[in-house]
This record gives sequence, structure tokens and C-alpha cells, in this order.
Amino acid sequence: MAYISKKEEESGLSSYYNNKTTIIQEARVFNESPISPRKCRALLTRIVYLLYIGETFSAQEATTLFFGTTKLFQHKDSALRQMVYLAIKELATTAEDVIMVTSSIMKDMQPNSEVIYRPNAIRALCRIIDPSMAQGVERFFKAAIVDRTPSISSAALVSSYHLFPLAKDVVKRWVNEAQEAVNAKSSPSIFGGSSGGYLNFGSSNSSSNSGYQPIPSTSYITQYHALGLLYLIRQQDRMAVTKMIQQLGGGKSGAGTTLKNAMALCMLIRYAAKVMEDDPNVQRQMVELIEGWLRHKSDMVNFEAARAICEMKNVSPAQLTKSIAVLQLFLSSPKPVLKFAATRTLASLALTHPSSVATCNVDLENLIADSNRSVATYAITTLLKTGNEASVDRLMKQITGFMSEISDEFKVIIVDAIRSLCLKFPAKHVSMLAFLSGVLRDEGGYDFKRAVVEAIFDMIKFIGECKEQALSHLCEFIEDCEFTKLSVRILYLLGIEGPKAPQPTKYIRFIYNRVVLENATVRAAAVASLAKFGVNGSDAALRRSVTILLNRCLDDVDDEVRDRAAMYLKVFKETPLADAYVKEDSVFSLAALESKLVSYVNDPDATQKPFDASSIPKISRAQLAAESTRPSTLDTIAAPTSRKTEVSPPPPTAAETQSAYVQQLAEISEFTEYGPVLNSSAKPAQLTETETEYQVTCVKHVFKEHVVFQYNVSNTLPETVLEQVTVVMQPQTESGLTEDFSMPVDQLTSAAPGIVYVSFTRDDPSEYVTASFQCILKFVSKEVDPSTGEPEEDGYEDEYQLEEVELSAGGDYIVPSYASFSSEWDRMRSGATATETFSLSSMESIKAACDSIIEVLNMEPLGGTETPNSQSVHTLQLSGLVAGGGGKVLVRCRMTFSRGQGVTLELGVRAEQESACALVLAAVGG
Repeated sequence: MAYISKKEEESGLSSYYNNKTTIIQEARVFNESPISPRKCRALLTRIVYLLYIGETFSAQEATTLFFGTTKLFQHKDSALRQMVYLAIKELATTAEDVIMVTSSIMKDMQPNSEVIYRPNAIRALCRIIDPSMAQGVERFFKAAIVDRTPSISSAALVSSYHLFPLAKDVVKRWVNEAQEAVNAKSSPSIFGGSSGGYLNFGSSNSSSNSGYQPIPSTSYITQYHALGLLYLIRQQDRMAVTKMIQQLGGGKSGAGTTLKNAMALCMLIRYAAKVMEDDPNVQRQMVELIEGWLRHKSDMVNFEAARAICEMKNVSPAQLTKSIAVLQLFLSSPKPVLKFAATRTLASLALTHPSSVATCNVDLENLIADSNRSVATYAITTLLKTGNEASVDRLMKQITGFMSEISDEFKVIIVDAIRSLCLKFPAKHVSMLAFLSGVLRDEGGYDFKRAVVEAIFDMIKFIGECKEQALSHLCEFIEDCEFTKLSVRILYLLGIEGPKAPQPTKYIRFIYNRVVLENATVRAAAVASLAKFGVNGSDAALRRSVTILLNRCLDDVDDEVRDRAAMYLKVFKETPLADAYVKEDSVFSLAALESKLVSYVNDPDATQKPFDASSIPKISRAQLAAESTRPSTLDTIAAPTSRKTEVSPPPPTAAETQSAYVQQLAEISEFTEYGPVLNSSAKPAQLTETETEYQVTCVKHVFKEHVVFQYNVSNTLPETVLEQVTVVMQPQTESGLTEDFSMPVDQLTSAAPGIVYVSFTRDDPSEYVTASFQCILKFVSKEVDPSTGEPEEDGYEDEYQLEEVELSAGGDYIVPSYASFSSEWDRMRSGATATETFSLSSMESIKAACDSIIEVLNMEPLGGTETPNSQSVHTLQLSGLVAGGGGKVLVRCRMTFSRGQGVTLELGVRAEQESACALVLAAVGG
């Protein structure tokens, strides 16, 4: 292939040369007689190149090229034959009737064929055959797996790995051959390497394997491939995997291992780490094995073993000692890759065990000036997490020196480390804020600047002493900020924090400058921020100044800026509007909103009635921010491969759980006529002990005219199958509910839980029915035949007593919802009100009383009142929505505590409807 200059590439010559249409036209070279190996190899190279860069061929084009390529099997040129196999592999996924070339490929797989062809033929056959043909080629693969030539054995093992998802039963029968390949010793008299053959771009007249010399192999690469196949076959059998690790591990010291390949040993260590994670009972044996590999002659194995121990769950400082010692040796290694790996692992470990990593601080400080700035970045990041308060100033000076020398990606790591350090040592906020404000003025991309701004936001939130100074730095930053998103976020923060500052007027100049100088998006955000100064500020002169500035915005060229200014000027004149549109700190729960909208759209009568947003619970903006929080950049960049630092997804919120229940119930035809779900239990009620053979939990779903009890049943006995599983419910007293039907589970094994539904009709839908039920789990128990794995025909009826299930006034009819208590409490003065006094003599403290009331009423505590500051007097504020159109309800609980008498509670309730007041009083009184 001719050399293509950069200028020719830019002019499009390379694009033409590798154009799909041009290549298809030139494919006639495959039909020439005699065949030119050089031309064919060049064209095949271009085809493979196009496929590798993502180009696609239609089925017809791929089929034409595929069968044109197969004609080249007639030629004896070795290098051409290898290119043919490479092209066949890539085209096989798109071309049609590829199975026709099987005989030509299998001819090159015969033991008497040339060694150079067999690995390529094996790899190509893996892509050609379908699952039904796997059994027909089984003997070829078995023989190839145990072949003494590493290239052939490795090709067969890797191909078996790819065949496994398509023909599991066939490949599982090759386990003995794979085991033999793991135990095989390398011979110096055979062909080495694992490349699957040799490419010869020399003489086009080459027709044999002459010229290739045997290369002694000492890599034992076949063991690596064989181990991967063995684990793939046995991965579902934890005991078999554990036994394999112990056999191949060679005892506590690891010296007797049969594995000679370093990559195979690293793979074995990873398998051992996974076994430890899945089964803590074998942790001690696995740790002993891994610690033995800390003394292996290969640096790769040493590091993998050290990292596996550092990433163990609940690892103790004593267990980390040997691993940290190995990593500490790597810190002084002349090899940059070892220093980088060690510092990266220590940076990750310092998140959870800073005191253990602190023993490496001297070596880490020597790396701050390392020529490899990636190593220096991880070193300084680790020191920031392990250092003490006295070392902060010195570290900050050292960081400042090389921030301009590293990429934005590593700058983000440094900034996130300082962000954590700010909260750890708040007394050092002056030097850290000075550093952050300095780098904020440096050149950098969006991600870097966002990380700095987020760090300053945290300092404002958690360190009150630096709030004014930090806000000033942010004001200076938006004077010359090129990122619209950051400007909008900072303006929003200024609107929240600025009015609370001792001198709010000094921020207004910076905000109004944005109205004059920035784009429409930033101008609109600035208008909203200015309005908060006018509404939240207590100074009448300040409000007049803001009003003048907003009047000037009425002439803005952008309609949104004008509309916002006009709206806020109107809001200034009416206090209720200001409370609703400016001071309001609540937003709809997005998951609940989505669920209600889906139900509304799916309702055939939706067009006849407006959408009711009053029943959607609200959350505070702080809760919304907490729900949308993701792991910090430090966790994801500094240790992307760490199992220990992987952040599991947060548990679903109550609204998300409710949405999931709605979707689940919508799929059951028996409940489609019940209408939308008004409320579901916040969390399942446990009806059995955790150690029992049957696990049952209950979730209650309230509809307008029905109540559905959902029983989640699990069978923990693998040798037993339960059939016709149902739950019998007996009300303790007159309940006001009539049972409709029960939906049993036909068969329940230990593999997966089942769900039993019991439906009741509410006799009077306008009443909030409460009831208590005795529950019995009934089923037919059948033993499992161990020989066939099927349940026996004969079984016996059995039953299991469950805990009582209660349909309560608060927990099942009230949904937590955030509100601004003071303004809402005043607004609802004209609605339904009630006040009662209760004596809670059994309560040992006000905190216990708060917890109990929140649990009974299932309402949202507001303003941090769930945590009392006094042990004798406290006021708890709660907010919620009553399901079924009951509207909003607020509760004020005034409590006093005295020893010997417990807690005296004055319960004040304000609601939009009388029934909601009665419901709250009944819940507490009951």
C-alpha cells in the first residue's frame, strides 16, 4: 500500500482509496487468473480496515465479497491465506449462506495440514458454524485444545470461549481438555506465540511453510486462555470454582502452583477475589493464597495480589499491612507503570483506610516532583486524604506549583480531593479557598471549572465562616465566565444566599451586570435572582431598588427575560403570590408526578376531567438535590476498577417505589377496573422471622373503592416445591371490607419468589377503613426428586401462621409531602382544624416520641424538627397528603417531657377537609 501523506489525507485521497464502493468494484481482482497475491492481500486489508472503523456492508455486498474471498483458497500463498481467514471472520456476521465454506476451512484444520493454517482456520470456523453444527466439530476442537503447539491450542481455547454462549452443553464437555491445557508444560521444540500464525508479506511465489523457524515458547500463554475457559464453564458452580482456585493456587505460599503464566495468575487472583466477595466463609483461605502471591517473582502478580486485598470488603488494617508494604516498594521503582499503579491503588484505599496508607506518606511526598505528572497527581491526592491538619498549608503550596502542568482530568481529581479536605479540616478554609479562587481564574474546560465551583458551593454550605468571601469569589468569576450553565448555577445560589448576607446590596451590582452583558439564558437567571432580593429582603429601600432594575428589564429583546421581570413585579405587590412563586422551597416528586401522569393518560375518561396535581406529594429542593446526587469524580476517575469503591445505586425513593407498584399492578388484568392506585405502603411489612423456611412480606395498595394486599412469598428450601400457595385473611372485628378474590401462586421454588394478591372492596369508599387481620399461608408441599430435579406427584397440604396485618389510619392513607410549614399553617387557618392532648407515659424521651409519631402518621417532618434540641420541650412539624382526594394536612406536635410522667403531647391539626383531621386524630389516638 502506497504511503499517504497528511496533505493527501486532508484532500480526500485516503477516503477515496478506502471508499466502500471503490473496494466492491475492485473485488474483481479475486476472479483474475492467475491470482495476484499482492493485490488480493492489499484489497483484503482495506476491507478489514473498513470493518474495523465501523463501516457496514449490506447483506448483498458482504455476501459478494465473502464468496469472492473464498475463491482465494485455491492459492498456496501463506500470507494470503491468513488474510483470507481474517476477512472471512469479519464478513461472516453479515454475509448470507456462509456455512458453505465450512468444508474448505475444516480441510485446513486437519492435523496433517500446515501448522501456520490451523489456528486461523479454527478461529474462522468459530464464526462460521451455527449451534447445531457445534457437536459435529467437537472432535476437532478437543484435539486442538490439547495440541502441543501453543498457537493452535490458544486458538481453539479462545474459539471455545466464543462458542460457549451458543452451544453451552457441547463446550461444557471439553472441560477435561481445558484442564489438560492448564496443566500442560511448554516445550522448547514447538512453535511459540499466540498470534495464531505468521504473516509473510515477502515473495508472492511462496507456496509452503519454508522459511519459518520454530521459536521456543516460555510464555505459557495457553494456560491463560485455558483458565478463562475453565472458569466460564464452572462459573455457576461456586464450589467447583473454589476447588479450582485451591488446586491451581499451589497452597498457602503459592509456590506449588502449576500456572507459569503471569496473566493466568492475575486472572486466578481476580477469580479468588470474586469468590471472597460472593462467599465470606472462604475469605480466610483465599486471603492466605493471595498473600502467598505477594512474593511472586512477577511484578504484575505482586500488584494484582496487593490490589485484590486492598479492595476486599471490610478489610482490616492488619490484613492490609503486607499489601501496603508491596505497594510501598513499587513507589520507589524505576518503572513508571509500577509507580502509577501503586499510587492509584493507594489513592483509592485512602478513601476508607487513610491511617493505614499514611505509612507511605514519606515515599509519596518524594513523588510530588515526579516527571510523570499522573503519578504526581495521585501522590498529592493520597497525601491530601492521609495528611494531618498541620501539613495542609505545605501541601497547598506544592499543589499550586504543578497545577498548570497537568491535564484537566487530573486537575479535577486534585480539586475533588481538596473539596473533601475542606470538610475534614474546616479551620484551614482560608488557604483552601484562596487556592480554589486562584485556579478558578486559570485556563480550563467546563468539567474543571464545574469541579471548582462545586467545591466552593460545599464550603458555603458547610463552613459558615467563609460564606461571604466565597460568594465574592463567585461574583468575580461570573464577570468573565464563558460557561452559561455555571453562570446560571452561581446566580441561583446568589439569589438564595445573597438576601441573607449582612450587606446584600454588594451582590446586586454583579447580578445586574449579567442582565446588561450576557446572553438571554443568563439574563433570565439574573432576573430571577434579583427578584429574590426584593422578596426575601427585609429592607424596603432594597425592594424599591430591585423594582427599578426589574422595570428596566421590561424592555429586553428576549421574551422570557421580559416575562420573568413582569411576573416578579406583579408578585411584589401581592404577598400570597410571593410565597407561592418565590419563597416556596418545594417541588413535585418527579417519580410521583410521572406515575400520576401515566395513570391520567391511560384513563379512558381523562379527557372529561382536568389533571389533579393536588394529590402529588412534594419534596424540598434539598431532597431533590440529594436524589440526583451521583458519586464524585474522584471516586469514578481515581479508582475506576476498584470493586471496593464502586458506588452501588442508591435505594429507590418512596415515590419511585410507588411508581414501580403502579406499573406492576397495571399489568394485572383483574385490577384494571380499579382505577389509579391512591397509595401503597412505604415499605413492606415483615410477617415472618428472617430465619424461617418461608419468608413473607406484605404491601398494601389502596384504590378508590378497593384495597389489595400483596404478599411476597419466598421458599428457602431447595428440596421442596410449594404449589397452590395462597394467604387466608380473617378480620379480627367488623372491618368495613368485603373480600373479592385471592390470586394464588401455582408453583413456588427456591429459585424465585412469588406474589399472592388478596383483593377487598371498601364498603363505604368515603371512609378511611382500618382493620386488623389474622393471616395464614396455605400451600401443598412436594418433595423434589434429586435424580430428576422434578417435584414428586404426591404432596400434602400444609399451612404456616403469619404475623397480623393491619390496615392503619396513618401509614396506609397518608403520603409524606414537603411544605413550607409557617406559610401553609397560616393559610390553612380557615380550613378544618382540631386540637387534642395526649399523655404518652410510656415514652422515655422526646426523641422517642418524635420517632413514634412520624412512624404512626407516615408524614414528612419539616425544618429538622425530627431532631429535638431540648430534652424537655419541643415542637414537631409534619406535612402530608391524604390519599383519595383528602387534600393537604399539617400537624403541629407540642411536647413536654418530665421523668415519671413521660411525654405530654398537644396535637394540632389543620387540613383542607374534616375527614383528614379525623383520620390523623384516629391514628394517634388508636
